Order: sequence, then structure tokens, then C-alpha cells
Amino acid sequence: MKGKQEIAETAAVCGLYCGACGIYIATQENDTAKLEYYAKMMSQTIDETLCNGCRSSVVTAYCKKCKFTKCAAEKDIGFCGECNEYPCAGLKDFQTMMPHRAELWESQERIKEVGWEKWISERHKYFSCKQCNTVNTSYDMNCRKCGATPGNEFVRNNQVAILQFFAKRE
Repeated sequence: MKGKQEIAETAAVCGLYCGACGIYIATQENDTAKLEYYAKMMSQTIDETLCNGCRSSVVTAYCKKCKFTKCAAEKDIGFCGECNEYPCAGLKDFQTMMPHRAELWESQERIKEVGWEKWISERHKYFSCKQCNTVNTSYDMNCRKCGATPGNEFVRNNQVAILQFFAKRE
């Protein structure tokens, strides 16, 4: 993959920001309770659940099977948005499956526009609580540290889809 070592570990090929992933956060904070929760939810061990970001050597079992990372490596590109087939049917399907994937197209365009370094910085701010600057997940309706609502701008912008997603799971 072009410049793989140069691209931050939290900049996923598909356009997700790994820094806002609950598994990534739990790994970085060594939050055993959260890691146990995610491991149970995904029917895997805690060791299989650990993740330091999509481009790192430690990725959760689910991300090890990522077809986008493999495809980008085969095409020697850094992000899906660089591909002649973008957006492919697989990425379109992936994007519609869960609310945290809602902004993949915007992310791909922004990466092209300003580069991945600035995009990472913007994503960090976007997923941070306005009150205490704690990075929260795409599903943290309230800040996990100070309780502020919403937990971040992503939640503010996608609250309806997130709530509908949770309602379907009940």
C-alpha cells in the first residue's frame, strides 16, 4: 500500500477514524471491562479483540478480515477514495450496515482535499466532547467522562440514525 507506514494507524482505508472506535479506545485505556464486553459481543477472546488501529500490527479479529485493507494493498493505494472503482458495491454495502459508517464518503473526499494528517486532526476534534475534550465513540450519546450531551459532533449529526439502530436491536 502506498505509504502504508506513513499513514497513521487510526486512518482506516475505508474512511473510518479508528480513534473513535470503542474497541480502540478500550485497548488504549486498558479498560478490561469494556474489552470483555466487546469480546463477548463478538464471540472472541480479549486477545483477539485488542486493536491499535486498522493500520497497526494489532487489530481486532473482525478487522483482520477486512477486504478493503487487502484490496487497497493489492492496488497499492492508501484509501478507497483513490480507487478507480470507488465507491465499489462492497463499500456501499458496508457503509449502510451501521450508523458509525454514515460519513465514509465525506471522509474520503476530505482526505483527498486536505490529506490524511489534517483529516486525522479534524476527526479527533470532531469525535471529542466539547466540554472536556475526551474522545468518544460514534455511539456515545453522552460523554463517557463528563456526561455532556451529545458525546461529540458525530452523535449530534447522526443521532436519529443511531437511536433507530439501537431501537431495532432491542
